[in-house]
Amino acid sequence: MHRNRKAKIVATLGPATPDRAGIEALFKAGVDVFRLNFSHGSHADHQERARIIRELERDSGRPIGILLDLQGPKLRIATFADGPVRLEAGQTFDLDLRREQPGDAKRVALPHPEIFAALVVGAELLLDDGRIRLRVERCDDTSATTRVITGGPLSDRKGVNVPDVVLPLSALTEKDRADLAFGLKLDVDWVALSFVQRAEDIEEVKSIVAGRAGVIAKLEKPAAIADLDAIVAAADAIMVARGDLGVEMPAEQVPSIQKRIVKQCRRTGRPVIVATQMLDSMVAAPVPTRAEASDVATAIYDGADAVMLSAESASGNYPVEAVCIMDRIICQTESDPYYQEAIESARTPPERTATDAIGCAMRNITQVLAAAATVAYTTTGHSALHMARERPLAPIIGMTPRLATARRLALVWGVHALLIHDVADVGEMTDYACRAALNQGFAEAGATIVISAGLPFGTPGTTNLLRVATVG
Repeated sequence: MHRNRKAKIVATLGPATPDRAGIEALFKAGVDVFRLNFSHGSHADHQERARIIRELERDSGRPIGILLDLQGPKLRIATFADGPVRLEAGQTFDLDLRREQPGDAKRVALPHPEIFAALVVGAELLLDDGRIRLRVERCDDTSATTRVITGGPLSDRKGVNVPDVVLPLSALTEKDRADLAFGLKLDVDWVALSFVQRAEDIEEVKSIVAGRAGVIAKLEKPAAIADLDAIVAAADAIMVARGDLGVEMPAEQVPSIQKRIVKQCRRTGRPVIVATQMLDSMVAAPVPTRAEASDVATAIYDGADAVMLSAESASGNYPVEAVCIMDRIICQTESDPYYQEAIESARTPPERTATDAIGCAMRNITQVLAAAATVAYTTTGHSALHMARERPLAPIIGMTPRLATARRLALVWGVHALLIHDVADVGEMTDYACRAALNQGFAEAGATIVISAGLPFGTPGTTNLLRVATVG
């Protein structure tokens, strides 16, 4: 069983798909990686979903990825004494640490001393997903007086964004640490870290994960964009989290930032997911808007490894239809002759390393010989990632003796992950590669395939072998 496309689909699980039948329907419709959103649901809920996914994996014989998405710090105001208030543009509005005193139209508690520690005069605070905009006129370690720039209704416990400053916060809360420990026991394949501000946030999580899963940096803060190169270098993959990014930065900047992130990930060979509101109207409607279809296609033209569904599959009325339509958009886009032109034009020069030289040669040989498939024999996924970085015309079969690697490769562009046993020598590896291409439906007898691997086998980061073989 393999997909007839190269970009992957990530889908969030939730109450819309509560049982095996619902999750299996999503998988058959085209999901490659399932996202467990730990902002919602109990540990028992996520454990049951993970169990079902592993059952599907066993029954289908296809490795499936599981992505644990950590909630991250949630900054919120406190409550109001008499229900919602209305803030008027031009008025002053105070924020302080007095959680015990309910708010009114002139002040409310903001029980986060770390925000006051970082605030400066002139900084902006965004409340309720940016619907309310405040500018700081005076501040100290316990309070701030602000001027309302954009007013409107404000109610209890609305979220607060602080786009202009780097907050002295760990991206990991105590809840996140407990969720991470639990998720690692479930053998999740990817961990997505929210509220990333700097590369050090990624290193903190990596020290806990200790190689048991790949770490994804969710880019949703201006500070993260300012430190983009370092964060991409530190992370195993990147998520363009356009929801909060669109709150904290002007909406007109988000498309160019998305393209910049995808380009940097393409350059460095990091898998990149484009996420948030991709088919948002399908939460309530059986078809997307034309603009949403174009949005998904744009991410594919740019060369994203994966596109993600959030509420559409977790709580929407048409979860399976959303996956089916996303699958069709990807397939249609990848069949467009302009798609290959776009992919080629976005290619970056290889670095002076053996791995990049092998990847570049592999792509050229595949094109010259019209190879039916490329095969990466890989223990850690390194060879397959470098093949995917080159975006070859032929599909990539990622053969690996490690189930954890096969599951992780489910996220990577163009890679059909296949679990095999350890091979003793190059001859045995070549025989397996030819049989895999034939049995998995990628090649017919007599077709050419191109194989890459690292010698000695099992040594990470040693892609140094390229072989051309004929399927028998």
